[in-house]
Amino acid sequence: MEKTRYQKGVDIINEITVTDNKEIGTHMDIVAAFKDIAPDLESFIVEFAFGDIYSREGLTKHQQTMATIASLVTLGTEPQLELHINVGITIGLTPKEIVGTIVHLIPYTGFPKVLNALKIVKRVFAQRNVKIDDLAMQSN
Repeated sequence: MEKTRYQKGVDIINEITVTDNKEIGTHMDIVAAFKDIAPDLESFIVEFAFGDIYSREGLTKHQQTMATIASLVTLGTEPQLELHINVGITIGLTPKEIVGTIVHLIPYTGFPKVLNALKIVKRVFAQRNVKIDDLAMQSN
């Protein structure tokens, strides 16, 4: 039996979500927070964003997450950025990949947005006990 868009979305959300730390927000927390005023938000997030978009072929989970992080930095949407930095850690992006994705945006989005994003990275890394010792950039 083929999975529904909703089930595909739920499966992907479960795959990328931290479940052992209730202090870390999830996509389903967003759904719950707005259920009273936007009950259809759940289908947009679960079915469309994850059941349709994240389930597409062509990009790995790492590539999808790096693109999402870059977009959220550019938009300056810090709460959502925090959520997707957590996703990156959960799916196995390295600290260098996360920081590198953000620093790469300086010429495109500017220092203020990158600096704001890096503050969020520091907070999430601390919360998730991610070591940042090996992040020194090497000159090429």
